Amino acid sequence: MGELVRLEVDGGVATIRLDRPKMNALNAAMQTEIIDAAREADARDDVAAVVVYGGERVFAAGADVKEMAEMSYQDMVRHGRLLQDFTRALAAVGKPTVSAITGFALGGGCEVALATDLRFAAADAKLGQPEIALGIIPGAGGTQRLARLVGPAVAKDLIYTGRMIDAAEALRIGLVDRVLPAEEVYPAAVGWASQFVGGPALALRAAKSAVDRGLEVDLQTGLDIERTEFTGLFATDDRTAGMSSFVENGPGKATFTGS
Repeated sequence: MGELVRLEVDGGVATIRLDRPKMNALNAAMQTEIIDAAREADARDDVAAVVVYGGERVFAAGADVKEMAEMSYQDMVRHGRLLQDFTRALAAVGKPTVSAITGFALGGGCEVALATDLRFAAADAKLGQPEIALGIIPGAGGTQRLARLVGPAVAKDLIYTGRMIDAAEALRIGLVDRVLPAEEVYPAAVGWASQFVGGPALALRAAKSAVDRGLEVDLQTGLDIERTEFTGLFATDDRTAGMSSFVENGPGKATFTGS
């Protein structure tokens, strides 16, 4: 268990808890611990889905600017890979993932949220990519994942201006998927994640892979990816159990083993 990032598992749901007071500034040590937590959550058989949470006060206010300010070009050439690796690790979790956003999700914090499948936000949350005010651009995936999520024009507006947006605007443009009172955000995220406990883990992993990989290629290649993932599931016990249960008992009654 890391000092700045904890992996907490309860009832089949893992929480990757960001915990670097007071604003969860994402320094190199924290980025490394996020990689470790994400990989452990992905590997553990007792984890069906993952919530990323920064606590009641703030999700993550961005990368550690004080740390970066001391870096030379040569330093950033080396660090830049880690800067993307920690969001890559989150995005690579082959299970349903959701960010529970309270307070600020800015810069690197917004990029963490972009690396999960869904984002639930508090009504008073603030999101944005303000790196332009530092004379830089998003470097942990923001230029790529934001554009894919909300479209290039909206992403360019947010990145060019560096402006913060509220949860209502984030919902309108598709940056977040649900807006709730602050005290309900984390329980709602856990509730969403909990529905996958006991579910067909291999089919969920295949679905996530097909969607994510398909977004990176042309339609015909994406259809090939889907076909490969689809047919591969016919080698699983869960497919046999699911279809047998449907034929014998109707939908929604299958017991899955994740194999």
